[in-house]
Amino acid sequence: MAGKQIPTLGQSMEKMVNAMHGIAQDERLARPKIGKVLTPPPALTVQVDDIVIERGEMYIFSYSLPGYTRHMVGETSFRGGGSGYAEYQSHNHPIDNDETWTDTLVPGDLVGVIPLEGVTDAAGDQSQMFLITGRLTRL
Repeated sequence: MAGKQIPTLGQSMEKMVNAMHGIAQDERLARPKIGKVLTPPPALTVQVDDIVIERGEMYIFSYSLPGYTRHMVGETSFRGGGSGYAEYQSHNHPIDNDETWTDTLVPGDLVGVIPLEGVTDAAGDQSQMFLITGRLTRL
């Protein structure tokens, strides 16, 4: 073995870490995909291929969560009251109140899954995070 240098422990570890990083990179989602909801919010999990995305690895639109409240302002359409009295003929009603949505994602729903780059997790560490879109419907 004349002339061949035995690698140091640091060099060997670097090669091993680089190999592991390459394997992990191959398993990361690189483009948007469709996932399936396994468990509903608040402990939402979504499966994409063989990967299960946990609650701490995702961002989700607020309106997909149960109990989401939105303030509504407007008015109803004009409609007749049907009573026969003139004051109840074609009229409308103002709307100015909070509406709380009660629907949410349920197991089996299909959702869009978009990988996010350069985003930190709850601990402030750089990690693979995902944007979970709302419920999808195939036309």
